[in-house]
Amino acid sequence: MAALRLPLAKPSPAGLTLRVRKFRILVVILLALLPAAQAQTLTRRQPAPVMGVAGADWLTRPERIQEEDPDRMLAALDIRKGDTVADIGAGVGYHVWRLSAIVGPAGKVIGEDIQEGMIRLMKKNAEERKLANVELVLGTPTDPKLPSKSLDLVLMVDVYHEFSEPVTMMRHIQEALKPAGRVVLVEFRKEDPSVPIQPLHKMSVPEVRSELEPLGFKFQRSLEFLPWQHIIIFSR
Repeated sequence: MAALRLPLAKPSPAGLTLRVRKFRILVVILLALLPAAQAQTLTRRQPAPVMGVAGADWLTRPERIQEEDPDRMLAALDIRKGDTVADIGAGVGYHVWRLSAIVGPAGKVIGEDIQEGMIRLMKKNAEERKLANVELVLGTPTDPKLPSKSLDLVLMVDVYHEFSEPVTMMRHIQEALKPAGRVVLVEFRKEDPSVPIQPLHKMSVPEVRSELEPLGFKFQRSLEFLPWQHIIIFSR
């Protein structure tokens, strides 16, 4: 007995058009999400724990001058009088009071931290030094709360590797920069086993570039004259 064959129903032109439109919309959505997905993938390393207020004294240890040479580091960044600079994860303000002198009365320094205890210590240090050009900002782990398109330079010293949401944070930082603004990351050298810092608190230049360049930051150069750290400079 021959098999009974039924004619296949042909889809209507209207049905085909609707499916094509839905497919095109899906493709557009996926393409729009791809850069963000790639960036998230590139930053799937374990963030280091944030140093708490209990460790604040370590930030002002006398040995830090020799180990990190902060004045020489800042002098190499070509910060000018009148600039507006933000120090992200500023802690007790160790670099804030140095930046305050560099930008001068016509400039401004924003000291940002996500811990209220650090903000209190930074405020105390700023008041003791009578720093009139310093503003303190309490940020969050996802938003540093910086004013839009206002900054000539954003500095992060031993901080970026602690971001729990680096993509989100860097998007906000990007928005806060002026068109010619720069981002500077200072990170302990991951590739150097002689640097006496826990591995989670170290990064290499290629690692940093692999995370920031997909977000649109343009690598300018790295400076390698510090005893233990990279100075990694990006433009907006």
